[in-house]
Amino acid sequence: MVLGTIIGIVLGKFKTLNSYVNPWVVIFLNIPALVVIVLCYLWIGLNETAAIVAVCINKTAMVIVTIREGAQRFDRALSDMATVFQFGFFKTLRHIMLPQLAPFLLAAVRNGLAVIWKIVLVVEFLGRSNGIGFQIHLYFQLFETDMVLAYALSFVGVMAIIEYVFFRPLERYTTSWSS
Repeated sequence: MVLGTIIGIVLGKFKTLNSYVNPWVVIFLNIPALVVIVLCYLWIGLNETAAIVAVCINKTAMVIVTIREGAQRFDRALSDMATVFQFGFFKTLRHIMLPQLAPFLLAAVRNGLAVIWKIVLVVEFLGRSNGIGFQIHLYFQLFETDMVLAYALSFVGVMAIIEYVFFRPLERYTTSWSS
């Protein structure tokens, strides 16, 4: 998330760099998650490092695209004001950049969290000896549909709790300046 945010901001602010890097972003955005997972397992091994690298590779391109769109929509007048009033980097980041990026950051987090859960399940399904993906694989082999659905619904429940307990209040707080 952090790497994708930094790259997205840089690409959003520098159009020439964006035109050179964009083909690579598109490539990484469109490589199927399953292929990335399998390649990470082949190159790194069936271990936690491969699983984490696969999730990071799959997530970073999505974050770059979302944050780049937000960075391209920065209000130039606010940046000019920060320069005139001699805001430092951190003050500009806190009062100018982050409020404008907040909706895009929240979209990237929501989208990413949903996709990451799915990727982690596939990672565990394919190459781990523990975890919920492993359990779903086990119950799949045993043809126990009720247990597969129980795990799936528990994921939906956890995501709903995260959305309504954390993301909605955070969204109201971060966008309260715009209403």
